Amino acid sequence: MLRQRVISAIVAIPILLAAIWFGDPWLSIVVSLFVLLGTFEFYRLGSTAGWQPFSIIGIILALLFILNTHSDDAKTMPLLITGAILIPLTRIIWQYDGQKAFVNWIWTVAGVFYVGWMMSHFILLRDLDDGRSWVLITLFATFASDTSAYFTGRSLGKHKMAPAISPGKTWEGAIGGLIGAAVATIALIIITGVDDIGYAKIIPLGFLISIFAQVGDLTESALKRNANAKDAGSLIPGHGGVLDRLDSIIFTIVLVYYYVIWIVL
Repeated sequence: MLRQRVISAIVAIPILLAAIWFGDPWLSIVVSLFVLLGTFEFYRLGSTAGWQPFSIIGIILALLFILNTHSDDAKTMPLLITGAILIPLTRIIWQYDGQKAFVNWIWTVAGVFYVGWMMSHFILLRDLDDGRSWVLITLFATFASDTSAYFTGRSLGKHKMAPAISPGKTWEGAIGGLIGAAVATIALIIITGVDDIGYAKIIPLGFLISIFAQVGDLTESALKRNANAKDAGSLIPGHGGVLDRLDSIIFTIVLVYYYVIWIVL
């Protein structure tokens, strides 16, 4: 399993780094691919759980959130949000399924916002001043949190954190993740040259990245448990599906974007 993870990382990380480094259109293409596959896996989880989300509509709407990041018209976002709510709702008329109808709509809308809207912050963050550095900090601090939590939990873990959702998660692992993310954030901010924001803002960000990463991981674990699925997919050897790799990043990329625009800038 670990060997497969390493091989997958060796293949995927250079592609992602190149897209981040060179920016658009390459970053939008890569993020759109992630959104396409992640939304598909999300709806497949819904189907496995016994519901019938409107997958095609949901995937198109999720991708429109990525496209909308390139719009300078402030009117397009309210229109897109309204469409993401109303279009799947009217779809119920053509596929009414009794008591399932409302839940089918909820699953569809949830996929649009959980994957499409949240991942659009990837591009929004990259477009900020020092955006390339902030995206790299987010990714590697998230990876540091996940890796530190994994190895600390395996070696020292005794106290279960959320046994009903993810039996392997421990409080010891969570603390290891906090430390790993904080150290990585400090190191990465120094390396990327954005350390002029001051350590009073850097250190809390490191801890927050780990907290949000672990919450994101547990959230996706809850979705998979609801569908009685071990993984969201099997596309990435050693990791499961795309959504299994995005679960932490979906939360941390949003956190860092708003942290930067509200606190740093």
